[in-house]
Amino acid sequence: MNEENINKINVKQEKEVLEKEKLQDEKVSEYGEAILGGTGEKKIHLLSVIGEIEGHECLSDKTKTTKYEHVLPKLAAIEYDKEMEGILVIINTVGGDVEAGLAIAEMIASLSKPTVSLVLGGSHSIGVPIATSTDYSFIVPTGTMVIHPVRMSGTVIGAPQTYDYFRQMQDRIIGFIANHCKATKERLEELMLNTGMLTKDLGTILVGEQTIKEGIIDEVGGIKEAMNKLYQMIDEKK
Repeated sequence: MNEENINKINVKQEKEVLEKEKLQDEKVSEYGEAILGGTGEKKIHLLSVIGEIEGHECLSDKTKTTKYEHVLPKLAAIEYDKEMEGILVIINTVGGDVEAGLAIAEMIASLSKPTVSLVLGGSHSIGVPIATSTDYSFIVPTGTMVIHPVRMSGTVIGAPQTYDYFRQMQDRIIGFIANHCKATKERLEELMLNTGMLTKDLGTILVGEQTIKEGIIDEVGGIKEAMNKLYQMIDEKK
């Protein structure tokens, strides 16, 4: 192979690398996603759940959101991708739409790939099921989780059926969390209906180590611990 052909191949390879990096930057900017690991390394998908979890109605352009119509197809693609070995879910959310949040949590829980979540800042409300949906969960020492009853905006009909609907939705959330962590349904309901902590509201705020003591999160740690755990789980699966 002459020098001219070698130069052409090198230019082509450099162009492919630049295009790949550009696509990666666009994914991070638009969806908060990234592929971690290069050639010969473990391939991990980084998924971020940030801001407010958007449901069937679009939120304001000024609100940072996680759109479930983006997340669900991406999770399906990850499950289908044989090269993808694990998923790291980074969470900093105020909560949001219950149905959308539960859909994301159920999708993550049903994946065959090893999954690890890391709570940064906070994982409040419907963010709690998402944090517990992975195979193993971490929270940073200053991370918080707010557990409170279901809330609804807009017109509410004052009838027994409305209460039953709220109760059913609440049971679905508590049931999912209890099935994916060490906390019991009874204890979760106590935390949810606590009247002594939040002003003008029901619920409980848990910080860092408290989430481990309650059995909701597995371990206190940061990105290093989360990545090491995910690598370990990938190796154990092979």
